[in-house]
Amino acid sequence: MRFGIVVFPGSNCDRDMQDALQNDLNKEVLMLWHKDKDLSMFTTNDCIILPGGFSFGDYLRCGAIARFSPMMQSVIDFANKGGKVLGVCNGFQVLCESGLLPGALLSNGQQQFVCKNVFIKNEADGKALKIPVAHGDGLYFAEDQILNELEANKQVVFRYCDEMGNINAAANPNGAIRNIAGICNKERNVFGMMPHPERATTPALGNLDGKQVFHIFGMN
Repeated sequence: MRFGIVVFPGSNCDRDMQDALQNDLNKEVLMLWHKDKDLSMFTTNDCIILPGGFSFGDYLRCGAIARFSPMMQSVIDFANKGGKVLGVCNGFQVLCESGLLPGALLSNGQQQFVCKNVFIKNEADGKALKIPVAHGDGLYFAEDQILNELEANKQVVFRYCDEMGNINAAANPNGAIRNIAGICNKERNVFGMMPHPERATTPALGNLDGKQVFHIFGMN
């Protein structure tokens, strides 16, 4: 699987993602500038990643301007053809703004930027993974009808939890509705999550749980 990482003005986790994929997961990575359009070097067996950061300074609304970058039009087409797309943190916000994923990311409930290790529960097997977060607008929100559809279709991939895997308000770092930390589309080829798996893939950081996240998304 080949990976493309889209770089927007204000992206600051693009190199972290590149390093994790190349050096920790031994993957081939191409960096993609947001003003370009060409994705012809990728097949639907490959993956495009929208990294974390502050695309376009988070002006107007997080991800709202990045959504109109030329490369995003190609990413939308790529996803609609079945190609895998992963958005992390700001990338998750871009996916929601572009309509590739439902819902929106709002300001954290406590109105403060949060940067720390948290635990997220893999809905498929109930296992708790330790993954860092770093965001000011990470509160996942959607109307009840959409939330119920996500639940019914098993599109909720991760929820914030405690170390033992228990879902509770104390383990929720941003007030996300139903403790949602990551979701996917109905076709299960577009994924978005607020925590940063690329920051948990090396023994140097004392955490390898991020590798399991990429495995869950079929990107191992």
